Amino acid sequence: MSFEIKDKDLLGRIGKLKTKSATVETPLLFPVINPRIQPIPPKRLKETFGCEAIITNSYILKKRYKETPVELGLHKFLDYNGAIMTDSGAYQILVYGEVEVSQKEIVAYQEGIGSDIATILDIPTGWKVTKEQAEVTVAETLRRAKSFFDMKTRDDILWVGPVQGGRHLDLVASSAVEMGKLPFSIHALGSPTEVMENYRYDVLADMIITAKKGLPIERPLHLFGAGHPSMFALAVSLGCDLFDSAAYALYARENRYMTENGTWRLSELDYFPCSCPRCSTDTPRGLEQKSAKEREVFLAEHNLYVCLAEIRRIKQAIRDGRLWEHTEMRLHAHPALLTALKRLRGHEDFIEKYSPTVKSSGYFYFNSMGLVRPEITRYRKRLSQRYTSPENACTLLLVPQTRNKPFHKAPEFKKIRQLLRLLGPEKSSQLHVCVYAAPFGVIPLELDEVYPLSQHEIALPLDLETINYVADQVADYIQSNSYQSITLLNDSKLWEDTIKKACKQVCDSKGLTFNCVETNLVSNKDLILNLEEILSK
Repeated sequence: MSFEIKDKDLLGRIGKLKTKSATVETPLLFPVINPRIQPIPPKRLKETFGCEAIITNSYILKKRYKETPVELGLHKFLDYNGAIMTDSGAYQILVYGEVEVSQKEIVAYQEGIGSDIATILDIPTGWKVTKEQAEVTVAETLRRAKSFFDMKTRDDILWVGPVQGGRHLDLVASSAVEMGKLPFSIHALGSPTEVMENYRYDVLADMIITAKKGLPIERPLHLFGAGHPSMFALAVSLGCDLFDSAAYALYARENRYMTENGTWRLSELDYFPCSCPRCSTDTPRGLEQKSAKEREVFLAEHNLYVCLAEIRRIKQAIRDGRLWEHTEMRLHAHPALLTALKRLRGHEDFIEKYSPTVKSSGYFYFNSMGLVRPEITRYRKRLSQRYTSPENACTLLLVPQTRNKPFHKAPEFKKIRQLLRLLGPEKSSQLHVCVYAAPFGVIPLELDEVYPLSQHEIALPLDLETINYVADQVADYIQSNSYQSITLLNDSKLWEDTIKKACKQVCDSKGLTFNCVETNLVSNKDLILNLEEILSK
């Protein structure tokens, strides 16, 4: 197995996964194929839609078609020459309680039909189960995973080791760690379908990132039953590389029309908000006049176009270093999705660890949800762990952020440079100038060109949580450094008195001299004179 990562952002990555039939690019969507009721032929999926891979259910193939797929080979049977993944029938266990096949039989069958990627017969946890029941599914899945390696006979198939535990995160964590010790090529998060059907995307986010923390980071992670394009960005941001979905076809049978932000009934639409090859040739009313089969094919093709287009947008966002912006925008489509984004707090260190330190472009900060971004987490940690204020600095001069960046080149800093000249070399060396700025906190002026301190744009006015975060960072910085006095240029228009109160509180606790100059109350000339008087003492 070869999985080569080409680009990454957050926990998402663009990679090349080599199978025996084809090399595919991740993030990758596997459309689910049911040979009996397939609205879009597999061959057309490859030739018209550019699908690099598909997935089908080996248990259903074995039960309905017996040995025919073995005799023809899976690729010929489905008339598809890309990579083919097979599931083992575990979903049928979730729905019906059991399947009429053993793990040994389904492993041999998947080898016999020539799957490129295959799955062991795990036991899905499900949604409405007690912890005791969940423990049984985790233990049995692990037992089967260990025994599997004595059953397999082919080394050219990429085998999937599923992680179970459902909403019981401690079980997901232990399942991931134990499954990660076994030499599977790919891992998968089991039992997410019912979670998504209940709109518990917050639980899904917890499940994904918990599994990700326990698994070897270099192995691809598959999300079974990913479903709707509105949540693809969330899953990729949390580290899912592969998805499968039957929703494009299932929704079509129910006259449901997908967009990247939601789903509509055909009867609810007056216009098609899409210009894919299908939508550009018809209208909702015109489609309603067609036969049920024609409507199903039309909607299935449209739904698939939407899903594949979203995957491409996500890939471009990774390339541009804008996956957070894309994900935040997409998750505003539904409150349940946005709730999932808020659950990333507490996981900042893990996300930061595997996210790039430098990108080819800056980023946009919209509101306090962005405080968990790896750029902000990384700066906070490195300022605390790797930065020491200048040795001779006795006074910290805190200056508010300017609209122009880098800050030291902004027109407003002409006043600061003039002040330093008036003080002379000896006294100016004792003065350390820092900027307090959203969303980072304190930025020493000598660092303000380091990525991403000048390579970002923020939305104004700031929300209260962002203001409080910056105030906390200012207080922490003063607390951890050895200045004798603090002088604050207080921009009360943007920050009210939050920074002022934070500075005064920490100065009082440390016994430091605190001076405050209201920048919106004095002229440029008075500002220089006022500061010169304070700093000359």
